[in-house]
Amino acid sequence: MIKPFTALATTAATLLATSLLALPAWAVDVAFKPVAEGVYAYIGDIEGRTYDNEGLNANIGLVVTPAGAVLIDSGSSYQVAAKIHEAVKKVTTQPLKLVINSGDQDHRWLGNGYFTEKGIETLAHADAQADMQARSGEQMDGLKVLKERLDGTRPTLPARFVKAQDSTIDMGGVLIELKHRQGGHTPGDTLVWLPQKNVLFSGDVVYVDRVLGLHPVSRTKTWLDSFAVIDQLKPKIIVPGHGQVTNLATSQAHTRDLLLALRAHMKKAVDDGVDISAAVKTFNGKPFAHLKHADVWLPQLANQTYLEMERE
Repeated sequence: MIKPFTALATTAATLLATSLLALPAWAVDVAFKPVAEGVYAYIGDIEGRTYDNEGLNANIGLVVTPAGAVLIDSGSSYQVAAKIHEAVKKVTTQPLKLVINSGDQDHRWLGNGYFTEKGIETLAHADAQADMQARSGEQMDGLKVLKERLDGTRPTLPARFVKAQDSTIDMGGVLIELKHRQGGHTPGDTLVWLPQKNVLFSGDVVYVDRVLGLHPVSRTKTWLDSFAVIDQLKPKIIVPGHGQVTNLATSQAHTRDLLLALRAHMKKAVDDGVDISAAVKTFNGKPFAHLKHADVWLPQLANQTYLEMERE
């Protein structure tokens, strides 16, 4: 005979399990937090792309000006872009006038279709265009993990491409400076600098809290050229592409110094005729071991950098 309390416990456990199964899947909740007067950021997940985070594993920026709001990056999908737009409306009554794609990674631009449909201008550097066109299919395939949450997403190029290394957008007296040095993580990587606020949206030129990523289109040399601009600007506040809002010293330690270490080690290995396997194994990743995913991704970064140094 089952004791009464055991039967009750079993029934309670069954009801709990059933209720948990009935809960809807977790979905990303986009909410902008202030980082300076009139400047906001959404800090995304630092894990990989998942159904739960809807591929929005990156940071998004918002600048509110007297002439309207400016969004920095459109998100990973049509549905995510709609959430971002609703989050903007919770911060300001100013209409959203412009969306800047800070690079050509999926979560920087695949939400463009939503904003284009709403008549909102989208903009990126011209160096992003070829990569957007070449890798859009690959990026969409990588987001198939989103299942029905990818519905409605169509790769949509920005309406306007800027070609200059440096350009300035004046939004009702608020200056937004775009600085491009041939990219880094992706060819179109562009810094968005707010000189009056002393705030920099770095896009994927800066990673903190997690190890940076390298792709076949990435170039560590131009990445460091892009970072040199940050060293010159000396921003008080940096909203990185990934990780928490940070400062210059942390950005240097987590991104610049890793790039410098990878290039120095792999250049010597290539010059000395050391094969790639030995070069990867002997790279000292201990100073960066505290960064998320370091154990898995550092060998991949070392491998990619060796191949790049061979081409140089």
